[in-house]
Amino acid sequence: MAETATAPIAISDAAWQAIEGGYDLQVHVAPDVIARRIDDLDLAKEFLSRKLKGFVLKSHYAPTYERAKVVTKAVPGIKAMGAITLNHSVGGLNPVALEIAGRSGNKIVWMPTVDAENEKAGRSDGPTDKLPFWAKIQRELSATGIAPPPLTVLDSNGKVSAAARGCLELIKKHDMILATGHLSKKEIRELVKTAKEMGLKRVLVTHAEFPSQNMTPDEQLEVANMGAMIEHCFTTMYTNKAPWDTYYAAVRKVGPERIVLSTDLGQTINPPISEGFAMFAQKMLDAGFKSDAVRRMCVTNPTDLIS
Repeated sequence: MAETATAPIAISDAAWQAIEGGYDLQVHVAPDVIARRIDDLDLAKEFLSRKLKGFVLKSHYAPTYERAKVVTKAVPGIKAMGAITLNHSVGGLNPVALEIAGRSGNKIVWMPTVDAENEKAGRSDGPTDKLPFWAKIQRELSATGIAPPPLTVLDSNGKVSAAARGCLELIKKHDMILATGHLSKKEIRELVKTAKEMGLKRVLVTHAEFPSQNMTPDEQLEVANMGAMIEHCFTTMYTNKAPWDTYYAAVRKVGPERIVLSTDLGQTINPPISEGFAMFAQKMLDAGFKSDAVRRMCVTNPTDLIS
């Protein structure tokens, strides 16, 4: 079954105020190989009208750092930031792609997502319930015979591989943010541990409740104690891929000071991105979190991470 939308959430003035000046570190917008509800220029205008500061353009398939510069110039007052995701479309764990990205002002490097060995949704042997939109593309590629082996960051001994270490060195060299993508829990633990040992300053665990990660509050606390920030994404709970109560428990366990809230929005069936961001804040307020804590996760922490 494909992703399905759920009922909108009424947004209060307090929720909008809590995210004012915030950055969304994971949005999926046009131009993209997948249909999106808005393009990057119109998103910048939308964010500006809502008193938000900016966003990171995520694509599973193509680097976005060049177009981010154009968006930033085209809409003064908004900072659009670029990213690269180390899937097969950029050569996987490809040092050349990372070096060029770093020289071009790339902000976030996601480890493999749709091509991760851990991510089963895009493969024919994977589950079919609540499939993300990109799974259709992955299965179509496979049907045409374009299906390189899935990617992992670990070697045969269960340690971070030489290829992955080379990527970490380049991420450190160019002071980019390492994000864990759709890696497994074991891969995430080893990658965070190794990244911190190598001196990487900025490590972000990607949408911790997403089904392919499904990290418990205790598992999230473990990697946070290693020095990682934990990202939670609105769409994961909004589209019923994880329960809200589990997410709330994780926030309380880890603490707002080590958490970033992103939307992961842009899908055609889901709410406008800025509204989804405010809905996320509203859910937190309704669950008893103070506005200062929500602001910490939506504004202060993302700003510190990208600075």
